[in-house]
Formats: sequence, C-alpha cells, structure tokens
Amino acid sequence: MDYMKELNVAITVCDKEGKILQMNDKSQKTNHGDLVGQNVLDCHPEPARTKLVRLMEEHATNAYTIEKNGVKKLIYQTPWYENGEFMGLVEFSLEIPFEMPHYIRKPKTE
Repeated sequence: MDYMKELNVAITVCDKEGKILQMNDKSQKTNHGDLVGQNVLDCHPEPARTKLVRLMEEHATNAYTIEKNGVKKLIYQTPWYENGEFMGLVEFSLEIPFEMPHYIRKPKTE
C-alpha cells in the first residue's frame, strides 16, 4: 500500500548529500515536476540553500510557515534515519488555514 503517493501533503525525501530520492504526487505538482535524481540544493536559492546544508550537517529540524499565491503552508524539514544512521532529510509541506485553533493539552492528573 503506497498511501504517500496520493496523500494531500507534499513529501520530498533526499539523501545525506541532498539527492532527491522520492517525491509523492503532491510534491511533484508543488515543485513543477519530478525532480528525483536532482540535488535539492540546486533547487533552492540563498539563503535557503545554506540553511539546508546546515540541517544536513547538524541533522537538525526546521519548521516555518509561508504564504504563496494566497495559500498558507507549514513547511517541516526533518532528518530521517535507518538503524540509527542519518540518511538525509524529509520535507513535509501542508496547506493550512490562515486562522486555525490552537489547543493546549494538559496531561491527566492521577
């Protein structure tokens, strides 16, 4: 079952050198085509390129929101691992409402 293929979230996976390994349908539509095999660093201008290099070097997570063409998105870039070894980054891009509720969940007390 390849549930990621048609999921309404853009998912892009790259290896530790930045080579794009996988893009689901939404990612290909968002990024104007299939970029598998290309380097993610070549697809980003500065300062985003430098930030991606830092994320790969530090195995760090980056999260932010953007607005483009009247659509607000949450961008979440995070490392992925196999057997504890850093393998690269995965980026999730989700369309979100401009106004959305925020809830604070409190743990149950015993």
